[in-house]
Amino acid sequence: MGGGLEAALASDIVIAERNCQMGFPEILFNLFPGMGAYSLVARKVGTRHAEKMMLSGKIYSAQELYEIGLVDVLAEEGEGVQAVNDFVKKQERRANGFQAIQRVRQRFNPVTYQELIDITTIWVESALNLTEKDLKVMDRLVRSQEKLFLERKEQPLQLNVA
Repeated sequence: MGGGLEAALASDIVIAERNCQMGFPEILFNLFPGMGAYSLVARKVGTRHAEKMMLSGKIYSAQELYEIGLVDVLAEEGEGVQAVNDFVKKQERRANGFQAIQRVRQRFNPVTYQELIDITTIWVESALNLTEKDLKVMDRLVRSQEKLFLERKEQPLQLNVA
């Protein structure tokens, strides 16, 4: 959610397991994701999708994000590591061309340091304007995430290692 999705989108390739859910919930407490989300989503799938995602607060399935192009490879549950290994192996045959295309994309549509600083400055100004009500909503969201985390932590970890 939020920052985690922004971090994933900073990668050239996003591989997600089908059961993943991702989104930008910041609008629910009157803020926006200010660490690069707009720049990264807009460059990959357009400003319309970027604004829709950020203004809705909707949590998307990996399948939905795959269909619009934010997720590049969709793996079955528990098969994410294998999907990464398969992707790397496939790219070995065409690594030179793949890396060249990545460099061309970054040259054609760069995310600049200044752009990120400017957006972060807007985010800070926006965060300083939050009301007491906004902070209470944020606190409730944090508590519900902590509760969910604790519930998942109590479940035994299942690894599918070949």
